[in-house]
Amino acid sequence: QVQLVESGGGLVEAGGSLRLSCAASGRTFSRWAMAWFRQAPGKEREFVAAISTGGSADYADSVKGRFTISRDNAKNMVYLQMNSLKPEGTAVYYCAARPFYATMMRREREYDSWGQGTQVTVSS
Repeated sequence: QVQLVESGGGLVEAGGSLRLSCAASGRTFSRWAMAWFRQAPGKEREFVAAISTGGSADYADSVKGRFTISRDNAKNMVYLQMNSLKPEGTAVYYCAARPFYATMMRREREYDSWGQGTQVTVSS
């Protein structure tokens, strides 16, 4: 069973930076596409960024140029570096996995495993 644990959330001022981390269990992590989603209060969960097994990345237009997703297969980790944060970035951020799928996707239903989420609050 895949387990994902996010960390790194917190309170930051607008314009600041945070780095989220997601620790994954399992010996086949390198064969999983991974993604980050977020859910703001009163809104549906939305796609933020995804990374394929080969390291290709995809970003939502709202974060492109400010966020960077990366992975370290040796450590079973995926990261989300968030720069120039905006108040509308306040949300719970979730890590998601597509075990044994190489390609990254933007739809929630493509991901089988989810973490518990980490809160990011951006003050104006």
